[in-house]
Amino acid sequence: MRFAVVGDESVGTAIREAGGSVVSPDEEPSADAVVAVGESSVADAVFDSAFDCPVFPVDCGAPWSVPRRELTDAISSVTAGDGRLFEHPILSVTVGGDQVGRALFDTMLITSEPARISEYGVAHVGPEAPVDTPTDESDDDWVSVDEFRADGVVVATPLGSTGYARAAGGSVVGPNAGVAVVPVSPYATRTDTWVFQPPLRLTVERDDTPVSLVVDDGVVCDVSPSDPVYVTVDGTATLLSR
Repeated sequence: MRFAVVGDESVGTAIREAGGSVVSPDEEPSADAVVAVGESSVADAVFDSAFDCPVFPVDCGAPWSVPRRELTDAISSVTAGDGRLFEHPILSVTVGGDQVGRALFDTMLITSEPARISEYGVAHVGPEAPVDTPTDESDDDWVSVDEFRADGVVVATPLGSTGYARAAGGSVVGPNAGVAVVPVSPYATRTDTWVFQPPLRLTVERDDTPVSLVVDDGVVCDVSPSDPVYVTVDGTATLLSR
């Protein structure tokens, strides 16, 4: 098999030891898979239109991501035909009717100033709603889940559920199981966390302090109480695991 490498070219040695070949993304024939080392490299590979093949995550912390020390054995399994493909959700994040970003790992509302809290709301689409419920804040099909005082709230995909969301007390989510929704440093001593299938609506309930919207690892905009944030699934990424 032919593998392109993103993030750390030194893993090419492990790929060759496992019987694979390493190719440049610009070479022909094209790669059969992309070995992406680290979260940012996985996101780069998924969102880079130059790659039209599965992405093999390395050192991302998720159960189906391979630690670098096990890469040779993992590539050997894949080249022997024992690899598994699964479709991973890509989240679309919309504010004020405009898509402001796409997330492979997570998206989060967080207070912009340290040691400040705000109040957040989470809503999901009820079971009787149409599948394509519009992102409309007045739509009766939205069902409130909870409102809570906290530093923020994070929505994590299965791949991102082992990162910040888990550190904040959320569950690790398996492929196709939905997304983890987790309050960040809640003011209350006992606060629930949830696993839902999108679409979801996040809201800032008080105008106490500036709140920022983060998509994966980048701050994209400020969010006010008048601007609900809608999180929907916008396609999938094909990931490869042993």
